[in-house]
Amino acid sequence: MLGLVENHSLPRTAAFFDLDKTVIAKSSTLTFSKSFYQGGLINRRAVLRTAYAQFVFLAGGADHDQMERMREYLSALCKGWNVQQVKEIVAETLHDLIDPIIYDEAASLIEEHHAAGRDVVIVSTSGAEVVEPIGELLGADRVVATRMVVGDDGCFTGDVDYYAYGPTKAEAVKELAESEGYDLARCYAYSDSATDVPMLEAVGHPYAVNPDRALRREATAREWPVLVFNKPVSLKQRLPGLKMPARSALLVAAAVGAAAATAGLVWYASRRRGCDSA
Repeated sequence: MLGLVENHSLPRTAAFFDLDKTVIAKSSTLTFSKSFYQGGLINRRAVLRTAYAQFVFLAGGADHDQMERMREYLSALCKGWNVQQVKEIVAETLHDLIDPIIYDEAASLIEEHHAAGRDVVIVSTSGAEVVEPIGELLGADRVVATRMVVGDDGCFTGDVDYYAYGPTKAEAVKELAESEGYDLARCYAYSDSATDVPMLEAVGHPYAVNPDRALRREATAREWPVLVFNKPVSLKQRLPGLKMPARSALLVAAAVGAAAATAGLVWYASRRRGCDSA
């Protein structure tokens, strides 16, 4: 257990969670590849690339250089894609794809932090149109995620408005602490990746979850606790009475213009649809 309920005479606190391989067992964006293929957004070659990227991600993740190359590549590929179409596919398939791969241990931690009076914040490099509905599914209080620029035509321009990665995550945590009155020395953070060390060291209670090799070394050196999450379970199985958000609510929650250029977002392929023919 995480300890006693917060003393509300003290400054507020929060628990900051990375998403992929920390709260859910796979990459949140890559998980949607089959749905994007069925919706005509990607071709078979892109599906194969996605499967390989998911394998690499699960086998140990990508280093900083790989993440940067992928971001640049995907930023160019996403140009011209209709945002609403992507959001609708995510909303329609969210529960079938994401609900079964949420770690039971992570869901329990989120419940414990809420019970203790702490806010729960998802901080993810994945795109907002994926992360925000997942955050709502999990009952998170706030979400920080990558956002792409959207043109007047409702399509991605290919430019990144905000990239939630590495030191930028730590900056977002500190900005939230200032705006929401969080006492970072009493806050918690969880991640699987060494790229999130800046976020972890920004709080008083950092945890390495299913850490990659580099983060495991860092956690050992700094004496950070290491957690192993290995029990994906459906929220509906954990909470049979849980009412899932309606499709319309998920569409509203999806951030406008989010998520094309996130780490691991290989579902954007060279075939374009919709806006190119407009």
